Amino acid sequence: MNYLAHLHLGGPGREDRLGSLYGDFVKGSADAWPAGIAAGIRLHRRIDVYTDDHPLVARAKARLPAARRRVAGLLVDVFFDHCLARLWPDYADQPLAGFVADCYRTLLAEPELPPRLARIAPLMARQDWLGSYQDFSVLERVVQGMAQRLSKPELLAGAFAELDAAYAGLVEDFRGFYPQLQAFAAAERAAARRTG
Repeated sequence: MNYLAHLHLGGPGREDRLGSLYGDFVKGSADAWPAGIAAGIRLHRRIDVYTDDHPLVARAKARLPAARRRVAGLLVDVFFDHCLARLWPDYADQPLAGFVADCYRTLLAEPELPPRLARIAPLMARQDWLGSYQDFSVLERVVQGMAQRLSKPELLAGAFAELDAAYAGLVEDFRGFYPQLQAFAAAERAAARRTG
């Protein structure tokens, strides 16, 4: 899953939200961080493993051409964030605009973000990366940006058109998968609270 889903699944608290984002920006043990943030990082990593191993995610990846095998996971993650943003009222009580504004406030108020996140956080908020995913056309720019960060950018050439062609099936996969992921994340958060 991508940023929006991790923030949504991670829990409502400040440290929950920070940890759920830090999972993409820190490597190694989470124990160097405050306990709440460390718990969020660990949850982020468990969500990633659960997602990567899920048959509906495998089905979503298989909807893309075989030539995309190496990058299918990245594309499905981004597409699923689009689905979550577009279908937000089906999965959350708080309106999307309020949720993302709360997330940006939390992020921008944090004085010591991981370095790479500190560099992109102001841009993320200014350009409303989280909310903009509602618009499918935004994914074309996202895919282009991802390609620029790859050592082989040609791996993503034409990928947006392929997402467009597989759109209906990918939405079906998301709708089947996301409630299961929500239940998994809720159970993981509850277990973490019990074990302290």
